[in-house]
Amino acid sequence: MNGLFALMAALVLPVYGPMDNVAFRKTIIDPVFRSEGVCVADVNGDGRLDILAGDLWYEAPRWTPHEIAPQVRYDPANGYSDCFACFAADINGDGRPDQIRIGMPGGPADWRENPGPSGGRWKRHEIVSSACNETPLFTSLSDRGRKPVLVFPVHERYMAWHEPGTDPTQPFTNHRVSEDGAPGTQRFSHGLGVGDLNGDRRPDVVTTEGYYASPADPRSGPWPFVPAKLGQPCANMIVMDVNGDRLADVVTSSAHGVGIWWFEQIRNGAGQEFIEHLIDNSFSQSHAMVAADIDGDRTLDIVTGKRFWAHGPNGDIDPNAPALLCWYRLTRPSGKVTWTRYIIDDDSGVGTQFVVIDINKDRALDIVVSNKKGVFLFEQVRSKRR
Repeated sequence: MNGLFALMAALVLPVYGPMDNVAFRKTIIDPVFRSEGVCVADVNGDGRLDILAGDLWYEAPRWTPHEIAPQVRYDPANGYSDCFACFAADINGDGRPDQIRIGMPGGPADWRENPGPSGGRWKRHEIVSSACNETPLFTSLSDRGRKPVLVFPVHERYMAWHEPGTDPTQPFTNHRVSEDGAPGTQRFSHGLGVGDLNGDRRPDVVTTEGYYASPADPRSGPWPFVPAKLGQPCANMIVMDVNGDRLADVVTSSAHGVGIWWFEQIRNGAGQEFIEHLIDNSFSQSHAMVAADIDGDRTLDIVTGKRFWAHGPNGDIDPNAPALLCWYRLTRPSGKVTWTRYIIDDDSGVGTQFVVIDINKDRALDIVVSNKKGVFLFEQVRSKRR
């Protein structure tokens, strides 16, 4: 193992960013295609956040790679990784973060057990044998910030959320959200989100065709379905109040086409309606998106980018265009919604899931992505603090 990585070192590139008080320093953690999902956690308990991508974890601060499982060599032009989404949580309660890994849609989801100081490869435990939808989520279903759970459909049948049972080494307990064959439940369904769309302070499960309204007890399924027109096939569906009218709106991005939009919620005598507004249509394949307050102005912004070679060098629209990573600053001058795009990088992009987090604990949000171009860290550098 040590010999294999003897020549590998993180490459730090100059700060790049056009906004006077927000710029990013790019670090190439690994130039090899490892996964299209990524997460961060303090794997070894030294107080620093490490990076986990597929079969490797990278130890901070030098980003030294360590094996989680035997590595698989993926061909970015013709193949996919077994890690479309990657999350970290202490599943077995031993005080150490484990890795949650969700592979190709329709395939299994598992968690891999952190071995602790003894080191070595991480033991695999199956969560479910068939996890569907291309945007599986790990998020709270409570407005009180309770423990996050997994949200995705199973076996191309029904939407569900999943939590460990009394024995976490056994498949997770799944709780039905939808009826069989309902919207968002197909193997390659595009578009999934969680957030309170009806104002009852309970997070709903959102699809492009509408949302499943959370009951008082989220374990009592199936949940009622509320039809709504929320656009074309997309990736993450972010629930946030875009225009400041205290009604939750939805922000989406095209997984394989072109477009980023927000859907304004309107209340009228007939109930809810969602009006589509274009944010950007200048690049394709924005297959993952995160909402975060990048500039520290207490307003949520969005971060997204181009997924490089989602279907290889000859698939989708403009597959070989620059792999942009960018953020959109949300402002409301005179009450008008304005999105301003800032390009962070043009040679990385996003995968199918990524992380925005303060990885170096300097009170500014950073970005970690993993995709067919490699694994990257973008540390935010601010010249002027707000």
